[in-house]
Amino acid sequence: VRDLGGTPEAAEPAYALPFPVPDPASAVRLAAVLEDRVAGVYSDLVRAATGPARHEAAAALAEAAVRAARWRGGDVTFPGLAERV
Repeated sequence: VRDLGGTPEAAEPAYALPFPVPDPASAVRLAAVLEDRVAGVYSDLVRAATGPARHEAAAALAEAAVRAARWRGGDVTFPGLAERV
């Protein structure tokens, strides 16, 4: 950010979770949600990148989708696509 002339914002001391996580079941659900969100970011990168970066983003998207499916106990069609939400 500084290299581009901007001023980075300080990191927050903690991040708000999308829902309470009081037990192991909700922790597993949170893990699946986080992997889905990571898949969404990689999906955006696949659309925007070219060459080796696109290949790496596609591989990372596939890995995130597999992790999400393992946490969730099942998969989704077209993981990472905002259009499916």
